[in-house]
Amino acid sequence: MLQTPFIPDTITVHLGNPDQYAENVTIDFPSYIKNVASSEIYPTWPENSLRANIYAIVSFALNRVYTQWYRSKGYDFDITSVTSYDQKFIQQRDIYDNISLLVDELFNDYVRKEGTIQPYFTSFCNGTTVTCSGLSQWGTVDLANEGYTPYEILQNYYGNDIEIVKDAEVRINAPSYPGYVINDSSAGTPVKTLQIELNRISTAYPLIPKIPSISGIYDASTNAAVAKFQEIFNLPQTGTVNEATWYKIAYIFTSVKRLSELDSEGIRISDLPSQYEGDLRIGMQNQNVRALQYYLATIAAYYVRVSPVSITGYYGEETENSVRSFQDVYGLPATGIVDEQTWSDIYRAYAGIVESVPFSDEDTVRLYPGTVLREGVTNDSVRVLQEYLSYISKTYPDIPSVNATGYFGPVTRSAVIAFQKRAGLAQNGVVGAATWNEIASLYSDLKFGAQKQPFQFPGYTIS
Repeated sequence: MLQTPFIPDTITVHLGNPDQYAENVTIDFPSYIKNVASSEIYPTWPENSLRANIYAIVSFALNRVYTQWYRSKGYDFDITSVTSYDQKFIQQRDIYDNISLLVDELFNDYVRKEGTIQPYFTSFCNGTTVTCSGLSQWGTVDLANEGYTPYEILQNYYGNDIEIVKDAEVRINAPSYPGYVINDSSAGTPVKTLQIELNRISTAYPLIPKIPSISGIYDASTNAAVAKFQEIFNLPQTGTVNEATWYKIAYIFTSVKRLSELDSEGIRISDLPSQYEGDLRIGMQNQNVRALQYYLATIAAYYVRVSPVSITGYYGEETENSVRSFQDVYGLPATGIVDEQTWSDIYRAYAGIVESVPFSDEDTVRLYPGTVLREGVTNDSVRVLQEYLSYISKTYPDIPSVNATGYFGPVTRSAVIAFQKRAGLAQNGVVGAATWNEIASLYSDLKFGAQKQPFQFPGYTIS
């Protein structure tokens, strides 16, 4: 949830009450807005009234998508067609021409409160048979006839501290759950998101311990907060985050911040988890670029439409072309610049490959597991790392040999630092994508020869 808002390419509508058995319809977002606007308001109303209502309809729908209002409760849809819950949607209804033209102009504009980022919960009612504290649809007609602009009409109902976001980005409406169980070997943006959400929830539920450092590393304090959350909300107390726990945390976070209420606390830019130190683009040279190239090289080995790239740490034309090809495959703007969305989609594509590719210790080299390995972690990926380091130490005695116990202790950390020093990497004793690639590549060269790439296995290609 803690991400920059966007316009979903599609929205799934449940044709009934939330708990009622009914058909789900997935429709492109502009067509959905046209249908709702044609069902909720009259095409003969003044244009400023129509525009104000369309802004409200768009913002309401985006709030449901952004907060995962229904999906966080376990439903498989984004919104319902019932006005007592959401907005009126009538399947296969006729669309008014003037409303269609206005929606084509306005579907990627939405209302938000100043200082917050999430689409505002622009609740509304017809203002005659039903009244509410939000916008009055018939009331907008009177205001438009008095000469109010669409923005002034919205201010009249939602306050002077609103603003309209123009031309928001359109993206694929993908689930927020990263697709894997988050545990003590996990790191990155999903972990930061959990840490931020749990700390806010703990203000309302003080039994949940605060996480002192929003580091993006799934440490003992994060485990403790997750376990207590699971205890309070009657989930299995695993201390790890599967899909059920992920969406329950999202639902409670939405509730305590009142994100789907007129008096919402709101999400501010400072609430968003930082993913990395800015965009990656041509001319840059650092370990983030090296990690990016590793992910792209792996993806290119399985997706024929993604251009291959060398892992050098320098962002040159080859890397830019590979990024553009990936963006084209994933329906992103082909800028050649790795922004937040591109990085997220690259990582998800890589993680999907890691989960789907079979592995044999005897004749293959394992891909980076997708989670940071550091002192204190115990898992099978650490065991593989230790095996690789020990094999390398036979040729390079300055790198200590370590027992393959699966526990990342001080000896393993020392071996990692020694390797990082030899490879010219940051000597932090932490194994991310860049360090893993260097270790796996050298191990592959020593054991199988220089022709074998650690990120490619024959017979697994995706067009």
